[in-house]
Amino acid sequence: MKKFTFFISIAFLTVLFSSCEAPWQPLFNSENLDGWETYIGTPLTGFEDNHAQATPEKVFQVVDVDGEKLIHISGEVNGSLATVDTFANYHLELVFKWGEQVYTSRNSGLLYHSFGEFGDALGTWMTNIECQLMHENLGDTYLMNNTCCETEATQTDKGFQFSKGGELTQFGKDFNGPGIKKAVDAEKPLGEWNTVELYSVGRTTVHVVNGQVTMVNTNTGINEDGQIKPLSSGKIQIQSEGGDLFIKSVRIKPIKEIPAEILQ
Repeated sequence: MKKFTFFISIAFLTVLFSSCEAPWQPLFNSENLDGWETYIGTPLTGFEDNHAQATPEKVFQVVDVDGEKLIHISGEVNGSLATVDTFANYHLELVFKWGEQVYTSRNSGLLYHSFGEFGDALGTWMTNIECQLMHENLGDTYLMNNTCCETEATQTDKGFQFSKGGELTQFGKDFNGPGIKKAVDAEKPLGEWNTVELYSVGRTTVHVVNGQVTMVNTNTGINEDGQIKPLSSGKIQIQSEGGDLFIKSVRIKPIKEIPAEILQ
């Protein structure tokens, strides 16, 4: 009887622990930018003097706001804040809000599946796929260089828009263009915190803004001489690109599959 109870207990614990989700791992330690690289790229049009004076320490820094440590990205020049590590099969969460300083526009992006060298994309960033953070475009997709994907979409007077059940369409600079508009506008008013989630498993990525799915991309890849090579991992970059913003947290955890309720 005791032996039977022992095996039941082991079986119960095995089920219990196998069903537990992996814990979140912070990418921002709330103290400094350990684990990140910084890069100053091209100047903003009309703000060339800012570029001459810009330093990584000025553009990307940890600041204290009302007793809370935040990442501040000045936006005064095109630049990249990039993880040292490469990630695959994950759920990432970024919490950010816009500041008051605007140079060209409130523009930034959460760039994922990043690879190669700084400067390869638009003179500043590594080649990547972008979850757009730009004000009024939050949750869009933009494919830099030769990255590509397939997305269910419908064509509107503003371009292609993600639409669940729409025609599966191939995107990228060599196909139907690099941009795909979000399905819904879920952005908070300026000055409020936005929570952006990125699910990435295999060659499928999902953008979620403040709890609403704005984009589902499949068959992410790289177009090399007409051959599509799979792209399912890479570094994470956050852009400096025209307006200042604050980041409260960035965290990530491994996942084996994208939750069904996110994809339905």
